[in-house]
Amino acid sequence: MGSTTSSYARVWNARLDELPDAPADKLYARGEHVEDALNAPTVAVVGARACSSYGAQVARTLGHDLAAAGVTVVSGLARGIDGEAHRGALDAGGRTVAVLGCGIDRDYPAAPAELARQIAASGGIVSEYAPGVEPAPWRFPARNRIIAALADAVVVVEARSRSGALITVDLGMEIGRPIYAVPGEITSALSDGTNDLLRHGHAAAITSALDVLGALGIGGLS
Repeated sequence: MGSTTSSYARVWNARLDELPDAPADKLYARGEHVEDALNAPTVAVVGARACSSYGAQVARTLGHDLAAAGVTVVSGLARGIDGEAHRGALDAGGRTVAVLGCGIDRDYPAAPAELARQIAASGGIVSEYAPGVEPAPWRFPARNRIIAALADAVVVVEARSRSGALITVDLGMEIGRPIYAVPGEITSALSDGTNDLLRHGHAAAITSALDVLGALGIGGLS
């Protein structure tokens, strides 16, 4: 992969116009199908990096079933829930888009190179940061606003009470995205964030992809 900015496509999606702090320029992109993927219905699936085996299974199933229905799954290419959602979409032969919090030439947090390659082949990888920009803690909350903006709805699978996934939720709510949360065990800290969203009425409960597909007016699985 080349290291110059000219090595990468530049893309924009009208959903980004809804951000009060939208990127100043088009996103950098890897992959030949990014624009097609983003022009389809989109759902963000996010959650804890250190997820449970149950959370991983749910994220992968949701990613699979959303993609099988023609939805592009958007997430952050992190380990845990993000990675499983991407893998589920790929398992279905569907489209998925990853948003990076660093230069477009990096895969960070560390992700298997093969997963990144498959994501780029199916949909694409995007970033507002040019090649060579190093990851920094503040770049990831900034990245989350793009995940929220590119999605027609946001699904949280598992999240601790101070999870970064909740930043995506807050930003999504600010621009009117419907929020869904997977109910979790009341004894698990990994469910504190999702259960709080449900308790306070900030999210609707989701038990299958059909809950989101119906709300978006998309036909269910065959």
